Amino acid sequence: MSTDRYQKVTADHLRRDAFLYVRQSSLRQVFENTESTKRQYALRDRAVALGWPIERIHVIDSDLGLSGASAQQRDGFQKLVSEVAIGHAGIILGLEVSRLARNNADWHRLLELAALTHTLILDEDGVCDPAYFNDRLLLGLKGTMSEAELHVLKARLQGGMRNKAKRGELELPLPIGFVYHPNGSVVLDPDQQIHASLQLLFDTYRQTHSASMVVRRFRREGWVFPRRVRRGIGKGEVHWGELNTSRVLQILHNPRYAGAFVYGRTRIARKADLTSTQLKVPQSDWEVLIRDAHVGYIDWDEFERNQVTLRQSATNFCDGARGAMPREGVGLLQGRVICGICGKRMRVRYQRVASALEPYYVCLAAAAHHADKPCQSIHGRDVDTAISALLLQTVAPAAIEVALAVEDEIAGRVEQADAMRTKQLERARYDAELARRRYMNVDPANRMVADALEADWNARLRQLDGLQQEHERQRKADQRLLADEARARIRALAADFSVVWNDKRIESVERKRMLGLLIEDVTLIKAEQIAVHVRFRGGQTTSLMVDKRKPIALIRKTLTEVVAKIDELLETCSDRQVAAHLNELGYKNWRGESFTHKKVINIRNAYKLKSRFTRLRERGMLTANELAAQLGVCPTTIYQWGQSGFLRQHRYGNLHRCLFEPVGNVVLVKGQGGRYSSTAPTLIPAQSATQGAM
Repeated sequence: MSTDRYQKVTADHLRRDAFLYVRQSSLRQVFENTESTKRQYALRDRAVALGWPIERIHVIDSDLGLSGASAQQRDGFQKLVSEVAIGHAGIILGLEVSRLARNNADWHRLLELAALTHTLILDEDGVCDPAYFNDRLLLGLKGTMSEAELHVLKARLQGGMRNKAKRGELELPLPIGFVYHPNGSVVLDPDQQIHASLQLLFDTYRQTHSASMVVRRFRREGWVFPRRVRRGIGKGEVHWGELNTSRVLQILHNPRYAGAFVYGRTRIARKADLTSTQLKVPQSDWEVLIRDAHVGYIDWDEFERNQVTLRQSATNFCDGARGAMPREGVGLLQGRVICGICGKRMRVRYQRVASALEPYYVCLAAAAHHADKPCQSIHGRDVDTAISALLLQTVAPAAIEVALAVEDEIAGRVEQADAMRTKQLERARYDAELARRRYMNVDPANRMVADALEADWNARLRQLDGLQQEHERQRKADQRLLADEARARIRALAADFSVVWNDKRIESVERKRMLGLLIEDVTLIKAEQIAVHVRFRGGQTTSLMVDKRKPIALIRKTLTEVVAKIDELLETCSDRQVAAHLNELGYKNWRGESFTHKKVINIRNAYKLKSRFTRLRERGMLTANELAAQLGVCPTTIYQWGQSGFLRQHRYGNLHRCLFEPVGNVVLVKGQGGRYSSTAPTLIPAQSATQGAM
């Protein structure tokens, strides 16, 4: 740049307008750093001195309070670039390069356009023409330094925040239920209703292990939940409203409620359109995690258990969702059934049969992803029964023995820990004794040194006393853990497991949780029989076969031997007599009920067996009306002769329905309509008629 700052301003520049760009990075700077704003507006006098009339000097100050890190959302800067591009700007005025842009991409784009349109750029140091190489080089260096300055400023601020966060002293916005004490510490909210609402949320989740169940209980009881306004009108106020699932999950995932100070749970990233988005950071990558930093509603162990429960509750079609959390319903293997055909997780579907809900394990992966038919559908009652029997026979005693073996291993580790604590106590005793000797050897007249040594001695004694109490507490806890009573209770569980498992008072959810501790997953393949492949925790596997449940038509189907027996008995017995004989022989129907004459009739009709009446008619037996017509008497006389034994009668219905054997040379002729007629009779005694029939 030349020392003469006016020689670059030509008549062509003066024919165009001058644009003064004014910007502060934040609203706080606008209100507090007023001197910088005044200096920027004062550049209008520089433009007037260069020859621009005051009415042709345009001030662009619509970007006050916006950062210069990007041109996004800066309408004033966008307007300035457009004016330069169309050649309306003769000069751009800015206090320094950082006021125009702190991003090299935006800055060099402006320089390129200014060089093409021969637009000058004026800052506090002088006038530059981007069309000249030296001036453009200087402006490029200033832009680079401006961007670097922003980086340095951010690094300093963030470094101070990180350093303060590592000590747990950084004041971050607290979730509902916590407030800052005047001394800077974090305490529970003194509002008892807020405290009770949060405690109730954690207690309910501890019992149900479901965020949805927490919301249902709050809505069923009509309870409200607090929410603190974070920004805008009413900032800091507490509002009460309905609780929703996302709010419950947000609270359960927040480590603050476990008394932990955390920094770096999220980070800011840029999308393809350069807009910012917030990303969650895994717990292993958190920058700062200080446990027991302040009082909490739950402890850290419960917080970690909740995280495991929440991860397991995320059920979907992916392979990683096999161990779903147990839900309501009698399906024992819910969340642990794998389709042996496609390898996907099978769902549980319930169907009402009679007055109960029957579970069915259905693979819907093909239907959901490829609009195909389900791979297989298996009735779950028989599979659940087989798995229950397998657990009672083999898994439970083996699991108890494994637990005892693990307990022995834990006992060895406890002894190692006790030895380590003993060494720690010995070192603490040595430090306390060393501090005592230092205090005893000091000159009593030197009170400044004596007071410091006495304070150090007292601190060592307090540390020693705390370690001794903690060591004693841990020893008592280990003794209770390894006591003979605990071992006896574990062994007794092997005998009581079947009682607990079959107790009807045990809910299905609890039974599923017990199964989840022992079984990893179960693979089902439906063929002639159902192949059940069980994979236990630890890798051991076993397989068994389960008969498929027959269709209801086959279940209701009468046994072949019963049908044959009925066909045999109908030769000599009526329907009532057949039912009585079947009951005497111990036969039952598909429901386990005794036979009646109506059930025999239904079976006879279903299998098209000839009735007793048809069989007798085929053998030539006559009705009372037919025999009365032959003999020329009334039917009543025929019935009287049958009761007196003069005519042989055969029962085919109830106690009164019967057919009579023909008399003499009577020949039956089947006429129209299926009715029988006979020739003239010859009356003979019943005994002679019987011999003739034989």
